[in-house]
Amino acid sequence: MTAKTRVIMLFLIDLAIIWFSIVTSYLFRFSNGIPHGIPQEYVVQMLLYGVICTLAFGGSLIYFGLYRRLWQYASIGEIVSVMKAIVVGAVISYAVAFVMLPARVPFSIEVRSVETILLLVGGVRLFWRVVRRGKLNNTETEVHTLIVGAGDCGILIAKELTGVSFANTRLIGFVDDNADKLHLKILGVPVLGNRYDIPRIVKEREIHEIIIAMPSVSRSIISEIVSLSKATGVKLKIIPALSDLITGKVSVKKLRDVSVEDLLGREPIVEDMNSILGYVHNKTVLVTGAGGSIGSELCRQISPYAPDKLLILGHGENSIYTIEMELRKSFPELPIVTVIADVQDRTRMMEVFESHRPHVVFHAAAHKHVPLMERNPSEAIKNNVFGTRNVADCSEQYGAERFVMISSDKAVNPTSVMGATKRIAEMYVQSLNPTSSTKFSAVRFGNVLGSRGSVIPAFKQQIAAGGPVTVTHPEMIRYFMTIPEAVQLVIQSGAFAKGGEVFVLDMGEPVKILTLAEDLITLSGYEPYKDIDIVFSGIREGEKLYEELLTAEENLGSTQHDRIFIGKPNVVSQNQLELEFKRLERVLSEEPEAIREVINQIVPMQPVAQAAIS
Repeated sequence: MTAKTRVIMLFLIDLAIIWFSIVTSYLFRFSNGIPHGIPQEYVVQMLLYGVICTLAFGGSLIYFGLYRRLWQYASIGEIVSVMKAIVVGAVISYAVAFVMLPARVPFSIEVRSVETILLLVGGVRLFWRVVRRGKLNNTETEVHTLIVGAGDCGILIAKELTGVSFANTRLIGFVDDNADKLHLKILGVPVLGNRYDIPRIVKEREIHEIIIAMPSVSRSIISEIVSLSKATGVKLKIIPALSDLITGKVSVKKLRDVSVEDLLGREPIVEDMNSILGYVHNKTVLVTGAGGSIGSELCRQISPYAPDKLLILGHGENSIYTIEMELRKSFPELPIVTVIADVQDRTRMMEVFESHRPHVVFHAAAHKHVPLMERNPSEAIKNNVFGTRNVADCSEQYGAERFVMISSDKAVNPTSVMGATKRIAEMYVQSLNPTSSTKFSAVRFGNVLGSRGSVIPAFKQQIAAGGPVTVTHPEMIRYFMTIPEAVQLVIQSGAFAKGGEVFVLDMGEPVKILTLAEDLITLSGYEPYKDIDIVFSGIREGEKLYEELLTAEENLGSTQHDRIFIGKPNVVSQNQLELEFKRLERVLSEEPEAIREVINQIVPMQPVAQAAIS
């Protein structure tokens, strides 16, 4: 049946309802005389009044858009529209009849006809909604859903789940930690227990899906709820944090799958806006490696502070173009200068600094892939060591106020070429500080979720391919944080820098890579070892079983930020480092083993413990 045919049918039904209501109203009005029929003078009045009502009610129903609605999605709003249309039609019809008809229409007929029209017109539409829902509802594919959180957000989600769009979703109940709500019913659905009852409820009620609707609670509580829920093996969805919702409006459309980030349980960062504005606002800011995961996020988070100019520098034209287009769309008033350049090219770096004289430099350009750098140590040195030296020297020579280098936890007691080169770069940056007006500092943190080359995208690809998921070692442990969180702390660290510091970010609790793989498989809707297997490939060259954030010589100091700490190592003299750099330059073209030997003399690399794979 076409939409036009349905509208015509519904309009004809409404006309029949109008005439039925008027005729029955007259019959009831003169019920004592029904055996003898309606008095003749009232029969004429009934027919004339019927014509008037047809025009008045029909026009009102059309005016209020009752034939432009999909009644299978009818809700309170549609019922209100029906009431408005009927009331307006009743007023118009009675007023016209009062003026045009010779005798007054009995008021009891008006009231009874309006009641009948309202009941039947509204009833037909609600009946259609029920019929359509019944057709769409398939008990064989019915999804039993449990909502965690019986507050305002949970109730809004429950209301939407009862709509026809979610005909195959059956809301079984709520879970809430408020003991006063236990066993009460909300929208006809019971509160079945608290968060610790989730495993029992899932089993007893055969739950297929859990929706976490608690956008205002702390991340640590969300993490606990996710851990309890994921152990049940059912599908998890979550409402984003309130800060991610537009004016607090919650909709099922805002639901997203639970991610690994939700398991970390890290609270949002409170930024010191004034301190950041003080050194970024109205300044020329340079970001090297701006096309990478960290570099591009630095650009995104620096832009709202309205720098005078933002220089985005990178070696890959495609990645730089991508972040440039994103920034120009999000910040159309921001002056952006794109620079395609390699930090290894000292002459090119000097040209950039000579032309733009940046006040603040965030140095994110680096080679960071551990096994690749083990096989190509000369490239690690050229990029991570000499590239850093070029940018740092130019920062000093051209009067930059601050230089912030992005470092890594792999620089601590390094077992890899990548880690050792990052440690050497840290040492060089610190060696410049005593004799320079530029405030040099480095920020050290661990793995970031979702960065290019990180373990999460690799696991997701393996899961999408049906497995197996490869983990290097069952005891492999790493620190993790999100890219936005890491970059927020990097920018904040720049405000604290007085010169010479290595800032260490609070990475939270370390995570076993095996547990991470199991969680990711579970969150993807599969069962580890059953649907998706996990295999151990062995520790790769240069890798540690666990990472550290401080060397033995560093003393951890605090800052005014509870997630940023300061490690102050012994500073190596710049002259001594220059001598070591000359040795590195001489061996760049030699075999990898010869290069590692020289690196090892500058920063002793620890042997990798090749533990047996169990």
